[in-house]
Amino acid sequence: MNENKNIFGIIYILIAMALFSVHDAILKYIFEKTSLYEIFFARTLIAALLSGGFLLITKQRISLITHYPFLSIIRVVLHFLAFSFYFVSLTYLTLAVATALYFSTPFFMSIFASIFLKEHIGYKRWLSIFLGFVGVYIILNPNFNDFDYKTLLPLLCALFYSLSMTITKITSDKDDTYTQLFYFYLITILLCSFLFLILGSGQFDNFSDPTVKFIFREWFSHINHTWKFILMIGVLATIAFTCVFKAYSSYSTSVTSIFEYSLIVWSIVIGFFLFNDIPTLRTITGCIIIILAGMFIFFREEIREQKTNLETPLRR
Repeated sequence: MNENKNIFGIIYILIAMALFSVHDAILKYIFEKTSLYEIFFARTLIAALLSGGFLLITKQRISLITHYPFLSIIRVVLHFLAFSFYFVSLTYLTLAVATALYFSTPFFMSIFASIFLKEHIGYKRWLSIFLGFVGVYIILNPNFNDFDYKTLLPLLCALFYSLSMTITKITSDKDDTYTQLFYFYLITILLCSFLFLILGSGQFDNFSDPTVKFIFREWFSHINHTWKFILMIGVLATIAFTCVFKAYSSYSTSVTSIFEYSLIVWSIVIGFFLFNDIPTLRTITGCIIIILAGMFIFFREEIREQKTNLETPLRR
């Protein structure tokens, strides 16, 4: 791949990460007026409609038969839980902290690649994984006598997302991208519909904690105010996914993947201007360590020609 052409892949990733950071900021802005799975449902439905329209216009052939029905369900459920954790974490963490902790994903993915995909991981990559978690520890700054375990939700997101992406790697030998995307949208919409039947009327919303209310609040209770923001979330997510897909499918993954870390920078900037969040020295230090450790893992995979983690974006 011509290095001059890779600049377009980098631009796609930078645009995608900027859109994702705006997406997260909007969610953080409206969470007290809407419900978690109301957003999840609308976001997925909008993305499915826009993506489906694009595929029809471009006359892409889609196989609706998966060779891995059970793994497909597990993959989507893990992804669904992962971003449930992440979206909830945005209600009480700054954008910078939530995003930085989420970027522990490469470390988990390397570990799972070793366990489930039987990849060999040398001592240098293990050292990078260790240093990455040191960065996580610095950001968390845990006081074990009075530790708020909710701050671990972005780490749970990274853990579950990494498992989901590991399954994606396994199923991609027979199921193409469009088949996997079809089942992602279908199963996610079914999960949200099921949750609507249980939580949609707000019958369990007996809490005062804003974060918990975000999970159990009645759906569409402030739709006159929130619909435009939810629509923006869905459109931004779809455009960002498209940019990521274009970058990874058409340009060098070893080059473009590094620039996913720009999401941390975008989150710091947007968090400062919209929510007056000023990152602490510990947060900045931890972010730098996580970024450097993650970049080293990417470079090592390029050198060793192990593409497992490079073929799947960190943010979807």
